[in-house]
Amino acid sequence: MEITPYLAFFFFLFGLAVGSFLNVCIYRLPLNESIVSPPSSCPNCKEKIRFYDNIPLLSYILLLGRCRYCKYPIPWRYPAVEALLGVLSLALFIRYGLSYQYILFIIFVASLVTIGFIDLNHRIIPDVLSLSGIIIGLVASFIIGHISWLDSLIGVIAGGGSLFLIAAVYERVTGREGMGGGDIKLLAMIGAWMGWRPLLLVVLIASLIGAIVGSAFILIKGKGFHLRIPFGPFLSFGALLLFFFGPEITSWYFSLFV
Repeated sequence: MEITPYLAFFFFLFGLAVGSFLNVCIYRLPLNESIVSPPSSCPNCKEKIRFYDNIPLLSYILLLGRCRYCKYPIPWRYPAVEALLGVLSLALFIRYGLSYQYILFIIFVASLVTIGFIDLNHRIIPDVLSLSGIIIGLVASFIIGHISWLDSLIGVIAGGGSLFLIAAVYERVTGREGMGGGDIKLLAMIGAWMGWRPLLLVVLIASLIGAIVGSAFILIKGKGFHLRIPFGPFLSFGALLLFFFGPEITSWYFSLFV
């Protein structure tokens, strides 16, 4: 399919719409609320958000980042998630065109973004996202053919098993939990979609960025080394980075040892 500016713009807009829906999921899933009803409303004054105030990105700009009625600040997460999904949707369309690959992979990247922001805000990773993501990833390996079903299955076992082993050893040595079950299931989900080969680099990237961010927070907040930082956002970021730039990052990484 020829990629025209009109098609590219359409898939960017589609990504914005997906991002708007993800914001609903990010807000409601941790609260065990329905993502379908009731309609969106301001969390402060409870006024129903009109359709013309719910246009991705544009409404945030026109409202100057505040509720129309009570002027309560709209969190930065809302436009950030919408813009991020717009860019990711466009990148997937450029790579795969309008195809079943695009449809399945937009589910994968949307799941990673949703999980990352939920874990960042609430320190939890809902099973409804990670476990369903594992199943869909396994099924996708039969449909897309980007990896074999065996690579996908090994990815689930290696991803979940490796983090479970690390968490068990850490808890045995230190006497406290260092990694939650949500992180274990998240890496298993990543393995289901990407296979077992990228998992080491995903964890390395996540650990490196997590260490940098954690050190910065310790210095800024002054809370010492007992500050708990969720690992899910860094795993999600590492997976997205490897998904889009895997060959380049892998070549650079192994060139360090040659």
